[in-house]
Amino acid sequence: MNKLALGAFALSLTVSSFTFAEEQKISFESKELAKGLYMIQGVGGFAGGNIALSVGDDGVIMIDDSMPPLLDTLNAKIKEVAGAPVDFLINTHVHGDHTGNNAAFGAGATHIVAHENMRKRMLEKGVQGQNDMVDAPKDALPVITFTHHMNFHLNDQPAHLFHVGRAHTDGDTVIHFTSANVIHTGDAFFNGMFPFIDLNSGGTVAGYIAAQKRIYGMCNATTKLIPGHGPLANREDLKASIDMLEDARKIMLGLIKQGLSEEDVVAKNPLKKYHDKWNWGFITTEKMTRTLYISLSKKKTDDEHNHHSHGGHNHNEHNHGGHH
Repeated sequence: MNKLALGAFALSLTVSSFTFAEEQKISFESKELAKGLYMIQGVGGFAGGNIALSVGDDGVIMIDDSMPPLLDTLNAKIKEVAGAPVDFLINTHVHGDHTGNNAAFGAGATHIVAHENMRKRMLEKGVQGQNDMVDAPKDALPVITFTHHMNFHLNDQPAHLFHVGRAHTDGDTVIHFTSANVIHTGDAFFNGMFPFIDLNSGGTVAGYIAAQKRIYGMCNATTKLIPGHGPLANREDLKASIDMLEDARKIMLGLIKQGLSEEDVVAKNPLKKYHDKWNWGFITTEKMTRTLYISLSKKKTDDEHNHHSHGGHNHNEHNHGGHH
């Protein structure tokens, strides 16, 4: 999906901004990446995060599930591609554009799988309602959770699920289809756009870069990457994101070291050279600048009391809410 389509969803991660007319234009297209393994992507508007389907004799596994207004459209595409209901739904993280139809699937025969921090966050913070956060319906909750990693041995397409600590959120799951050489990154990767690093949901700049490097280390020249948002990607696309973020971090640390305030830094427009390629509706160059500043300004002592929940990775920087 292009940046303009994503920009239509710029103001919030809620589903209430949808209009009926917008829903009518949006459809899903599928692309087979390996035997029985499909990428499902919204076209014609913002359809939530990219979806994957594994289809075979053992059943149907889906990764992420879009948003409530698009449930019927998504179900029609699943029926077309899989011809059977979803047995397992893996959520890459808690945001409503990836988990919006959990309750609908969970109420049926679908078992929802996610990192334990995601279930915990849904129980403690609720889910996005029409206007505000509401208690998570029981059917929307993951019923199978893991701490560090787990494996699926289905459809002759083995999948390794692993947690990347405090990256996009504190409950991110990456799914590596090891034989197929396909990786669904969730929102640990936005292809060709500034990423959303959700500081209020436990994300950090350091953890995000570490997650991308970990994924990159699993790639070769033929790896197919399904990003959380953006078109199907390869190793070079991911490398471009890592390079941009590492350079942006270096620039920001230099400015923080000078003792500049957040507003002083924003006024300097330190990411100007990245604006034309990476800026988009939801994560503008200014928002990326502020995210970097806030995350990288945090005191290192902040991380200790949350140490136990990180799956042992990347706990050098944390944010405990209250910003943007």
